[in-house]
Amino acid sequence: MAYDLLIKNGRIVDGSGGPSYRGDVAVKDGKIVEIGKLSGPAARTVDAAGQVVAPGFIDNHCHYDAQITWDPLCTFSCDHGATSVVFGNCSLSLAPVKKGQEDRLCEFLSYVEAIPMEVLRTLEFTWESFPEYLDNLDHHLGVNVGNFIGHTAVRYYVMGDECQKRTATDDEIRQMQDLVRDGMKAGALGLSVSRNQGHFDPQGVHIPAIWADEKEIFALGDVLREMGTGLIQSGGGNGAEMKDAVMSRLSEATGRTVVYNNLGQTMRRPGQWQKQMVQVDATTAKGIRAFPMCTPNRITDYFQMRNTQTFRGLPVWHPICLSSPEEQLKAYADPEIRKQLHAEAVEFKNGPAIGICSTWWDYMVVQTAVLEKNKWMEGKTIGEIANAQNKGIIDAFLDLTIEENLDTELLHGENNVDDAAVAQILTYPNAVIGLSDGGAHVQFQSGYGFSTRLLSEWVREKGVMTLEQAVRRLTFESASIFGLHDRGLLRPGMVADIVIFDPDTVKPLPLEVLHDFPSGAKRIKEPAQGIHMTIVNGQILLEDGKHTGNLPGRVLRNTYYHANHA
Repeated sequence: MAYDLLIKNGRIVDGSGGPSYRGDVAVKDGKIVEIGKLSGPAARTVDAAGQVVAPGFIDNHCHYDAQITWDPLCTFSCDHGATSVVFGNCSLSLAPVKKGQEDRLCEFLSYVEAIPMEVLRTLEFTWESFPEYLDNLDHHLGVNVGNFIGHTAVRYYVMGDECQKRTATDDEIRQMQDLVRDGMKAGALGLSVSRNQGHFDPQGVHIPAIWADEKEIFALGDVLREMGTGLIQSGGGNGAEMKDAVMSRLSEATGRTVVYNNLGQTMRRPGQWQKQMVQVDATTAKGIRAFPMCTPNRITDYFQMRNTQTFRGLPVWHPICLSSPEEQLKAYADPEIRKQLHAEAVEFKNGPAIGICSTWWDYMVVQTAVLEKNKWMEGKTIGEIANAQNKGIIDAFLDLTIEENLDTELLHGENNVDDAAVAQILTYPNAVIGLSDGGAHVQFQSGYGFSTRLLSEWVREKGVMTLEQAVRRLTFESASIFGLHDRGLLRPGMVADIVIFDPDTVKPLPLEVLHDFPSGAKRIKEPAQGIHMTIVNGQILLEDGKHTGNLPGRVLRNTYYHANHA
């Protein structure tokens, strides 16, 4: 047989978790056709000596819904070995949408996922229904893309502005079920909902999905039960699961897998991750498939006070963050407002906050000071600066904020800061590794490198799992859970989504700032090292970090769609 692509002399880590071995992989017509010691002729032969040949990584939690329309590669997930990305998460999809409601729908995605509205306003909505959106995407793609149909979009489509005011009527729920059914018939990978109490619109009101009661959520999930396909994804499901087991009850009622955010170590709720594991163990033992997602990333935000979501959800602070820079500076200089901020964000008189822990000032670091006289503060926490100046937290923080005209660059990180905890979480079999949030929070953070970080820091440096286990977690496990049954393994007959990387050098590199979004908006790039080749559907997409010009990606569709479009 003449092959399209022959990868020779690689260390094959096939995604199963079994031992790696030396061998060759042959590709023809987008599929793997042979694995072994091969010598047939090939249009292109790649020598992978010293490299790992593995299934392409699945970036299973992204928000490329808009970006995909101008960036078919979904940069920078593919740089880190991802051959498939999944978006429409956390109830936020860009379809269905009625004419005239596009801007408002974009606002939900914009504020929750920190994608500037000036970027989203460049979108040309050439679709209304979810099937039209999928068909619109299914050409000119670099990577494969899977989509969830978002509850927020569905609720807004049916209820209009009432979607953020009340529960739905029985008739409105039936209309929503019809929209979900249409999306699932068109191949959506599932339904996404949200229980995240930190998900607001730009006006500070909870997004539509948060207004839904259990009856509505379970009714929409029942469409997937009826069709026997797809999974349910939930933003912020961990709190809801710990409170009244809603995620596992949803899985049990529908018979579908539920994945939710997230299992992580956080200074906001010390020790909760252990309690969550006990609960997940108990539900899994009953045969219920409700799994939290986790990440090897230390979740950090880079920001300036003129544009931050760190203090969202706090009654006094939230509206200030939404105001103009002039109004912010005026508010921060007001002694009365400072007293109120101290009461709610230092003493926490109204109870715990959504986005900060009770000692957030110990986890917020000055990255770059604007003024020469403040350079001594760089690398120090707000708490350390307050102590050095003999000031209160709010006074020290806001004095600096005003003095530098909201331009001080800050780094806030209080999640996954305990390495021992993260090691246990990453090796916990009932959690799904991923959660890059690719395409979201573009000005504040970058999680694309979750895969290369797992392989470098947690496998090569810390040895918390074997290379074979890590590759399985990045490939076969997600492929199985997300219904991508023809991917995630290197086997004859499987789709040839493949990554070739150097196990000794692979890693994410330091962050860079780019201004390459539409309208010149800023975003953060996390480059990759050691990824030699990203191969999608049998075609080389990236070679040594450079795009080949090929666009072999496709929309990934569910089992119901394939059964009915054979």
